[in-house]
Amino acid sequence: MELLTRPSVFHYRGDMSPAAHAREFVETVVQTSLEKWDAEPRYPREAVAASGLTGLFVAPERGGLGLSYAEAVEVFEELGRGDGSLAFSMSMHNAVAAAVNGAGTGEVLERWGPPLASGNALGCFSLTEPQSGTDATTMFTRGTPDGDSWRLSGRKAWVTLGGVADVYAVVAKTGDAPGHKDVAMFVVDGSAPGVSFTEPYRKAASDFLPITDMILDDAPAHMLVPPGVGMRAALAAIDVARFDIAAISCGMLADALDTAVAYAAKRETFGKPLLHHQGLTWMLADVATDLAASRALVRKAAQDIGSDAGPVSIAHAKRFAPDAALRGSIVCSEVLGAYGWLLDHPIARIIAVAKMMTVVDGTAEVQRMVIGRSLEAGTR
Repeated sequence: MELLTRPSVFHYRGDMSPAAHAREFVETVVQTSLEKWDAEPRYPREAVAASGLTGLFVAPERGGLGLSYAEAVEVFEELGRGDGSLAFSMSMHNAVAAAVNGAGTGEVLERWGPPLASGNALGCFSLTEPQSGTDATTMFTRGTPDGDSWRLSGRKAWVTLGGVADVYAVVAKTGDAPGHKDVAMFVVDGSAPGVSFTEPYRKAASDFLPITDMILDDAPAHMLVPPGVGMRAALAAIDVARFDIAAISCGMLADALDTAVAYAAKRETFGKPLLHHQGLTWMLADVATDLAASRALVRKAAQDIGSDAGPVSIAHAKRFAPDAALRGSIVCSEVLGAYGWLLDHPIARIIAVAKMMTVVDGTAEVQRMVIGRSLEAGTR
């Protein structure tokens, strides 16, 4: 895969906050191009590369913005207002960019670190397999030593940006012992021999976003995180992804609510705007409460990431916010009546993507398992 080398057409502006910059990117690029991206359909890697938002967690000395998780909340909420699927792909890329620039050494860091931070290369995180999602330690993908490098064989599922990303952070076992002690994380060049991808899955929304299986047949790889700590690193990356998804869900719900309120304020029935009918107003008030609660949970998670309280705080946010976005966007659709079903408004799309957000990187049931264990341990 040929890396992007052309100058960016949408530059990060130092006089704006990251959130304000993300809002400008959404308004000037995403909202004006989304229909075209879906019609082609083609992932807008040039737009993402030019966004200035591809090294959010990478240190400034390595070409990134070096944001804290608290600072990233508003960035992902703004991106969620633009399109949840695009925001999700950018979240995943940022996780890989941070991992490579933070844990990479030697050839891996030199080759992939700066391009990932700048967006000239796209990154993908790959853990799930066709037979192992929630119970990731049952994975069958294996890494075997090959001199100073490794070879990977196996099949990964639900690979976002499959066939489009340049570099893949792949989690695999290095032996046959049960459990996680032999789990490591590897870096794989998407264009290397032995790496192939299936046709993209057919989805309810976001045709531009490829999600595929990835087939590894004795593919060359470099170790990023060694056995013994590989699963811990993978779970830490998933926690960050869950946090990002919760923030993205806030943006999606906020966009649905804004659309419904604007419509209800101008549409009149029985001599007054819809917004003045108590039944509809109370429906939207409940959505607003869910949005406020989602934002509070996400901000608490941002404070706790990296601490002992982090996994539970993230589980609360990931359990609640996507469900609230799905439930609330359906309510907002009902306020629009038949128009809520049309793609002239964003709500129909938000409903479809919100459903995806409830499942990716851990379903609500998985989050309840995490929360339930904390109740048993008395650490709530």
